[in-house]
Amino acid sequence: MDADDSRAPKGSLRKFLEHLSGAGKAIGVLTSGGDAQGMNAAVRAVVRMGIYVGAKVYFIYEGYQGMVDGGANIAEADWESVSSILQVGGTIIGSARCQAFRTREGRLKAACNLLQRGITNLCVIGGDGSLTGANLFRKEWSGLLEELARNGQIDKEAVQKYAYLNVVGMVGSIDNDFCGTDMTIGTDSALHRIIEVIDAIMTTAQSHQRTFVLEVMGRHCGYLALVSALACGADWVFLPESPPEEGWEEQMCVKLSEVMWVLWPSTAGDADVPLQLVVTQLGYDTRVTILGHVQRGGTPSAFDRILASRMGVEAVIALLEATPDTPACVVSLNGNHAVRLPLMECVQMTQDVQKAMDERRFQDAVRLRGRSFAGNLNTYKRLAIKLPDDQIPKTNCNVAVINVGAPAAGMNAAVRSAVRVGIADGHRMLAIYDGFDGFAKGQIKEISWTDVGGWTGQGGSILGTKRVLPGKYLEEIATQMRAHSINALLIIGGFEAYLGLLELSAAREKHEEFCVPMVMVPATVSNNVPGSDFSIGADTALNTITDTCDRIKQSASGTKRRVFIIETMGGYCGYLANMGGLAAGADAAYIFEEPFDIRDLQSNVEHLTEKMKTTIQRGLVLRNESCSENYTTDFIYQLYSEEGKGVFDCRKNVLGHMQQGGAPSPFDRNFGTKISARAMEWITAKLKEARGRGKKFTTDDSVCVLGISKRNVIFQPVAELKQQTDFEHRIPKEQWWLKLRPLMKILAKYKASYDVSDSGQLEHVQPWSV
Repeated sequence: MDADDSRAPKGSLRKFLEHLSGAGKAIGVLTSGGDAQGMNAAVRAVVRMGIYVGAKVYFIYEGYQGMVDGGANIAEADWESVSSILQVGGTIIGSARCQAFRTREGRLKAACNLLQRGITNLCVIGGDGSLTGANLFRKEWSGLLEELARNGQIDKEAVQKYAYLNVVGMVGSIDNDFCGTDMTIGTDSALHRIIEVIDAIMTTAQSHQRTFVLEVMGRHCGYLALVSALACGADWVFLPESPPEEGWEEQMCVKLSEVMWVLWPSTAGDADVPLQLVVTQLGYDTRVTILGHVQRGGTPSAFDRILASRMGVEAVIALLEATPDTPACVVSLNGNHAVRLPLMECVQMTQDVQKAMDERRFQDAVRLRGRSFAGNLNTYKRLAIKLPDDQIPKTNCNVAVINVGAPAAGMNAAVRSAVRVGIADGHRMLAIYDGFDGFAKGQIKEISWTDVGGWTGQGGSILGTKRVLPGKYLEEIATQMRAHSINALLIIGGFEAYLGLLELSAAREKHEEFCVPMVMVPATVSNNVPGSDFSIGADTALNTITDTCDRIKQSASGTKRRVFIIETMGGYCGYLANMGGLAAGADAAYIFEEPFDIRDLQSNVEHLTEKMKTTIQRGLVLRNESCSENYTTDFIYQLYSEEGKGVFDCRKNVLGHMQQGGAPSPFDRNFGTKISARAMEWITAKLKEARGRGKKFTTDDSVCVLGISKRNVIFQPVAELKQQTDFEHRIPKEQWWLKLRPLMKILAKYKASYDVSDSGQLEHVQPWSV
């Protein structure tokens, strides 16, 4: 751990502090509009990053209403003010609708109240209405100051001193309806609430053979309904951006004569419409469930905590780098990067979506929502409705699907997607059971559209999976490929799947049966496969770690001064420990990728000892299972226990295989569904290219790993990825998430250098950036 600034890279640390000095500056943070899980994580990040760089940070309670009312509603925050709020839903500083701020008189009062505390930097966490109000406030600022001076409420020196107001926004909304960002704060948590309810209702639906109509939130945006439909395998979904075509009633009843699950967005109208239709025409026992505000409540997901923390830190950087000419901006997520976009460009595009829907230009509405939304919609349509067999042109190709390595939540969703897309493309789909071991033994059979129904919410691997590599079974596997006329292979798995793909590729010269398109989809909780920033299963594991840490910390609520040492999985890859530490608010996270020694451990103990002198009397330390051969979990536990004697006591917990189990998170269900569908599209394109020519695939680009890099879906030849792989430690040589490592240290009050070269210079919003 780089906890001691005497061991930090001095050059970068000095540059960091000089470049981002907040000395003499004051930042106000408020939440406005509807609440969203993760807002507290954003508030925490703004407060701690602001204090870290030497600025004063003020809470503005009850949103714009508190700004207008002033007084005790604007209060300075300290480090401890935001302790233990990461896991709390809603917003600790409150949110309220404010009619007064809509008037110039109200904004005049707000400006006066801010000036009394020297606040000229404003961080607003809310929806498009809240951010639009902040932009108007900024534009009027100089005029408001002049009016206050004329009224004698401030002097001319104050007008010059506080001449400019800097505004940075973060979008907190469960609806994900703001153009310019991949995800808004709270959306992932809302999806968790929806999927939890659907998984619970599914059992009673199956027990009583009932049809359920589920109404979700989303205002005028169908994102929650659409993604929930993908995540649970809903049989019908209604979206404001893509309303059903004429004659939909009959189509839905035909569909529901086979299945029984409907998702209905709250803005689509009365949910009794589909209910009555199903009851009268099909005679089914039907129920409506309206989720309502339960979708806003509860603890935020790991994704939302990390997203909000990143955005909060970036917001402070943006405020400190702002000039009088910098327009109000919003911090957005683009792939793996926090970027800054002009606020009003995003607002305008968001309004364009609504205008397109009002004018019934629904294709334009879907396009403006972004390529992600459009991709989700197309994938849903392909997976939900099977065309009659006589309408599907047969390719006479056999495509096999196999799971390899340790189980990862979301594997089954990936298999379901592959099978259905493959059948829709005219292929005959084969399932290989029990990995390469089963492959060699001939455990292969055809799998149909209905066979994979209900698989999206199932944890583990229904096909069975083993860590066995194909090397010693090459002859047998080649025989099975020949016997079953396998024309393409989709491998879903972790590092063993990657190694297996390398072995199959290398065996092509000896076995021509392997000269077929082969593609791997990464699925492992360790997130250690080269060629992809994310792997199926890692998000579920991360949520398990975060939830467990929350419970462990809560267990100490009646116990003073206790430090918890938590061991996570991941092999040599520190992804789970590092990101889990950021999501859970850990004081330290030990990982293999950042070597540490006894001096670092001692420094961390001293840090926690100092922390215990404040009102924060709990500590949390995460350790990746293979971060060090000698500094084991037991060693660290004993060291902390001995060195903290008389100040705090310790407890340890090894999370183990619970990180691999459980129902997959909404992220993993959807990621597995979409990336697997994309893999099958690649296979179909390759097979079409060879159709009628008897082509054998021998080039490197026919054996690929399908991954996500930044924001792009990339097929990378496995031969090229060898150069990017540390085979001894089973990790990529470069890992994007290491750039986030300083954030956890900064938010835990360690001295750390933070490279701002990747911070978002102001960019322009693209139509697809949603």
